[in-house]
Amino acid sequence: MTDSEAPPAKAPEGVSGAPALPQPVLEIASGYAFTGPALDLGALLWDGRCLPDVQIRIPLPMLNRHGLVAGATGTGKTKTLQLIAEQLSAQGVPVFLADVKGDVSGISAPGQENDKVRTRAGEVRQEWTPAGFPCEFYALGGMGHGIPVRATITSFGPVLLSKVLQLNQTQEQSLGLIFHYADQKGLELVDLKDLRAVVTFLTSDEGKSELKGIGGLSTATAGVILRSLTAFEAQGMSPFFGEPEFDTSELSHVAGDGRGTVSVLELPAVQDKPQLFSTFLMWLLADLFHDLPEVGDVDKPKLVFFFDEAHLLFNDASKAFLDAITQTVRLIRSKGVGVFFVTQTPKDVPGDVLAQLGNRVQHALRAFTPDDQKALKSTVKTFPNSPYDLEEVLTALGTGEAVVTVLSEKGAPTPVAATRLRAPESLMGPVDPAALDRAVEQSPLYGRYAEAVDRESAYEKLTAREAQAAASSAPSAPSEPASSRGRGRKGDDQDSSVVQQVVGSGVFKSLARSLGTQVGREITRSIFGTARRRR
Repeated sequence: MTDSEAPPAKAPEGVSGAPALPQPVLEIASGYAFTGPALDLGALLWDGRCLPDVQIRIPLPMLNRHGLVAGATGTGKTKTLQLIAEQLSAQGVPVFLADVKGDVSGISAPGQENDKVRTRAGEVRQEWTPAGFPCEFYALGGMGHGIPVRATITSFGPVLLSKVLQLNQTQEQSLGLIFHYADQKGLELVDLKDLRAVVTFLTSDEGKSELKGIGGLSTATAGVILRSLTAFEAQGMSPFFGEPEFDTSELSHVAGDGRGTVSVLELPAVQDKPQLFSTFLMWLLADLFHDLPEVGDVDKPKLVFFFDEAHLLFNDASKAFLDAITQTVRLIRSKGVGVFFVTQTPKDVPGDVLAQLGNRVQHALRAFTPDDQKALKSTVKTFPNSPYDLEEVLTALGTGEAVVTVLSEKGAPTPVAATRLRAPESLMGPVDPAALDRAVEQSPLYGRYAEAVDRESAYEKLTAREAQAAASSAPSAPSEPASSRGRGRKGDDQDSSVVQQVVGSGVFKSLARSLGTQVGREITRSIFGTARRRR
């Protein structure tokens, strides 16, 4: 049946002139005619025409049912994130965005009207008004423009650290034993040198027996872990681990005017370290899961977390890592957090995770090669049945157009809708670096996280006690003051020799028992192996 032969149908509420539209269009329009609060994505595309009477939307309560924004490079994924983030902020929902290329910072500044913006707004019947949104800017380890984000080794945990260090399954399991030992002894691992010290001890003559009852730690595996740590530090990774540790509750702030704060993690300075930043994003999400209370179904999300370059997270991931991601995504919805994965094709996301992503915005795909064509066919199969020829539509979409299906207010999938998306109202590009630095320095969070703190941790406590024991048993022997063995001056040889002596001593065992009593009970780990002390 052609469009002209389609019988008239009752117009859905809010769709003017709908009886003149073909039956499939009316059915699509009815599927998006929500009565409650929603985000406006754009207008329906049908038979080569943009139909502004049919608005495509996402119900606000469904944003914590997770989603996927996908598409080839240059098809407009970043602008889609910006559009969704703006509307979430306007409705009081905090947002987290990872800015891999450095072009998302413009969300803090009003957009600039031009012919393209006016044309797009007219096509989709958008009342476009330039607006900036409240933002906080962060940078991993302070590398780049932003408030430094750091994590302690203890809270990062063995599963995520194994991903960063690219350890295999056996090595990951051994690292888990090392963390287990440190947790039991109350030895908090603040930075990489603390971890190296414990690994060195556990392979020494004095320390080998400590793990004997639970499998032990082979010298070969320990050597691989130590070499990986050394290589990791040599690449300049040390600043990411330490204190003050970032409190992920900062991501859930609402500005004084009631708008949700948009937290932008600036990643251009570390975009050549994808294993690191993608795993750090997962730490942020896992830490939120660990700390947030259960809230069940809510009228609007407590936070929406956009996970950019998601394929990097899943590349070469261990089974334990993938299982932890799947479980975290499945359960974090009940804590009011929505997660959107951003990547090129749905096949970049494991099936168990993809099945939990109820909201889909698929930009154009390319089909230049046999692999591209295979990916295209796989993508089409992930959508509900549709009156569109999706293989044709997905290769013909223009920039700023996408195929959409979301969850309705009742939780059912909406009809597939090719959509011309609205234009963001904030600046579509980066803000000036000087303005960005000013915004960072004026933030009330800057003073809390700007300067790294090297407080006394397990390594310093152990070496100080050993120095006291050595001084009392051999007062005539020269000894180096404990203060001169600060973290910044501990060499690899000192790590090995001092820790082997100290941790095997009676003084250490007494101290470890004491620490275990006072602190160890407070170290609990989530399903992802992350840990967080009670604040």
